[in-house]
Amino acid sequence: MANAKTKITLSPARDIPFNRLVLAQTNVRRVKAGVSIDELAASIARRGLIQSLHVRPLLDEAGAETGQYEVPAGGRRFRALELLVKQKRLAKSAPVPCVVGDAASEVLSEEISLAENVERAPLHPLDQYRAFEAMRAKGMTEEAIAAAFFVPAQIVRQRLRLAAVAPELLDAYAEDAMTLEHLMAFTVTDDQDRQRQVWEAVQASYTRTPQQIRRLLTETAVRASDRRALFIGIEAYEAAGGRVLRDLFEEDHGGWLQDPALLGRLVAEKLAAAAETIAAEGWKWTETEINFPYGHTFSLREIDGEPVDLTEDEVAARAALAEEYDRLEAEHAQADEYPEEVDHRLGEIETALEAFDQRPMRFDPADIAIAGAFISIDPSGRLQIDRGYVRPEDEPAADEAEPVGDAADEEVVTTVSIDGDGAPAEEPEEEDDTGKPLPERLTIELTAHRTLALRDALAGHPRIAMTALLHKLVLDSFSRALPGAALEARVSPVYLPVQGEGLADSLPARMIEERDEAWKADIPLAEGDDAVWDWLDRLDEASRLALLAHCVSFGVNALFERPSPYGTGISASGLERRMREADRLARVTGLDMAEAGWTPTVASYLGRVTKARILEAVREGAGEEAAARIEGLKKDAMAKAAEELLAGTGWLPAALRTQGDPPAEETPAEDEEGAPAVAAE
Repeated sequence: MANAKTKITLSPARDIPFNRLVLAQTNVRRVKAGVSIDELAASIARRGLIQSLHVRPLLDEAGAETGQYEVPAGGRRFRALELLVKQKRLAKSAPVPCVVGDAASEVLSEEISLAENVERAPLHPLDQYRAFEAMRAKGMTEEAIAAAFFVPAQIVRQRLRLAAVAPELLDAYAEDAMTLEHLMAFTVTDDQDRQRQVWEAVQASYTRTPQQIRRLLTETAVRASDRRALFIGIEAYEAAGGRVLRDLFEEDHGGWLQDPALLGRLVAEKLAAAAETIAAEGWKWTETEINFPYGHTFSLREIDGEPVDLTEDEVAARAALAEEYDRLEAEHAQADEYPEEVDHRLGEIETALEAFDQRPMRFDPADIAIAGAFISIDPSGRLQIDRGYVRPEDEPAADEAEPVGDAADEEVVTTVSIDGDGAPAEEPEEEDDTGKPLPERLTIELTAHRTLALRDALAGHPRIAMTALLHKLVLDSFSRALPGAALEARVSPVYLPVQGEGLADSLPARMIEERDEAWKADIPLAEGDDAVWDWLDRLDEASRLALLAHCVSFGVNALFERPSPYGTGISASGLERRMREADRLARVTGLDMAEAGWTPTVASYLGRVTKARILEAVREGAGEEAAARIEGLKKDAMAKAAEELLAGTGWLPAALRTQGDPPAEETPAEDEEGAPAVAAE
């Protein structure tokens, strides 16, 4: 006959006055963790003591009970009650629910304390979300729920946002088929059908990251930082019925606009209204685009206008703003950073002063009658109006027109700065060299930046990478292979022999490195060629295209090289073809070197060219007036001033601009050392 199992007996529970309890020295919790004592005390004050204390009677030397009890398990609750007593929110003799253990038990107090802490299971985030959802359904606001659990309201909103996720995905998370980070990524859209499609796609992919999920879910949306969204404004877009999707879990820079068609219509309408206003000034024509391509004015003549004079009130207002700006800067000159309100006010003053500097121009009515204006949106979302361009077909007849262009008898005036001793402050600059090619090394450095940016841009456009690869393979397979190409389809990574300072830390370099490390972590290279083949064969189409684009991008070569007359390197025609193909890749990928992080600094450009080129850059990027302000400076001071003036303008030297296709028969001229001229700036 089997022995009967011994029945256990649970310890009795009863109320014990708080002033008869003492915290046991055997309590294992020593390090502060989790909810603070203050927050736990507030919770007890709101909800009462949810969990009883575990206590044992204290015995005297004779083994008799003293009427006092030690607390080996529940130390944090004891300290929270102690705090409430000190705050006089709880009486010293208030009864405390306790489970009373046997003082003579063989189980050590340390074991009880440790078991209570390690055996508790943390609440699953999904259970927390469901509890928050239930409380909200019963009338509690998000702020009230946050206050009740001592968390920011943002945490509650994040958990409640999980309601937007498809039930199948919540079940997958509950079964540990995905992480909380993956689940949070799905909240960027409330389209549950799309969520299911993306989940099916990423399950078969080796690139199963939250970033990949967000990218797939928002690939048809428009970022709120896009110039179109900034131009219309989120409020106007929403008022027209547009939806904005926000990511509560990640920095989203304003979210994503979900209706690109509506946004496009609003942009077109606002640009058309601006065009009507500009046309009313009498211009012969107006053209509107979100963003005109670089070089759209190359074949046009720009007419000169005169700035509209400031009124006396405007002069006084400008002086007052400048004085306030100088005063605020002086008051906080010793501070590491400006207070928020001061920084905000300085920004307002800078904007107001900029508006004074960019006054409307006054044009001759006869010029207005034959000229037009381009209306677009600048990168910050502001309306950009470029007035005063004459098309070739609108030029007046030769016998009516004023001389245009450089006059042969034009007087050349050279200004030399004189120092206090009557000697020239600086050696006179050489003759204006803006029509000559840049120094060869500088050109190679600039094109290295462009090559790296092109690689990053191409890797982000799998379809274009496929087109570029097929284009190269078709030419190689069905026609005579031509020397010089912007894509070497073997693919052989192109070495960058000359690199300027900061190239390795540039934005494209960081993007390429991060993408490369992510792919290396996934590809089973160490397992051999067959394993790589099998892995590639299992990839979903989206991942295959992304990997193809990444690999093809390493073959991009947009570098300037000195053509070799001996046939050992690239020829002049091959270099021309390479640059033309690089321009095509830049156009189709939408590459903008300014957005890719290149800026004109003293080190990258301005300190390495002549004063004439510095002034030309400032004139193009910041305007004639800005160039005139620095014209009399010495070379070093001029370069530093130009760096400040060009900051944020997006100006680029010709070697970094995307040019149109050059004439087929045109061959670059050679400089004195036999190097071909790059496109004139």
